[in-house]
Amino acid sequence: MSAQQIRLSGPLERDSIVNGYGLRAVLWTQGCARRCPGCQNPETWDFRAGMLVPVDEVCARLSEFKGQAGITFCGGEPFEQPEACKIIADWCREQLGWNVWSFSGYVYDELRAAGGAKWEFLKSLDALIDGPFVLSERDLTLKFRGSRNQRLLHLEYGTGNIMRIE
Repeated sequence: MSAQQIRLSGPLERDSIVNGYGLRAVLWTQGCARRCPGCQNPETWDFRAGMLVPVDEVCARLSEFKGQAGITFCGGEPFEQPEACKIIADWCREQLGWNVWSFSGYVYDELRAAGGAKWEFLKSLDALIDGPFVLSERDLTLKFRGSRNQRLLHLEYGTGNIMRIE
């Protein structure tokens, strides 16, 4: 798959209030190797399922979403398609003025160590909710997270440095 296409698990969403601060567009990626027990989205694990969509088509559709504060990448695992996610993230920031969040089953240090396209996508984010879902640490009272091991990392755009942890 080229960076000009992205495999999505479903349609783009708008007006979400549960995937970050403010009204948000949500992009659901397809494919996840982590396969966390108790995952709320196991239908997004299969790398062959979902639909392959041109990145420019995704951007065109997002441009129709008025009143959004940002976009959040969910999954599946967005960092399995970092090149396409980065293109969309950069476009949303530059063309729509949105902030950019992503969920990931990987922890920050794993993404930093991986380098390459994963790190470049991370550097385009304002916030990352990191860590695998751990069923034994499930906590429904946490904002934007499913288990206590997960963190909401506020990042410095362009560097990927952690500015604050919630």
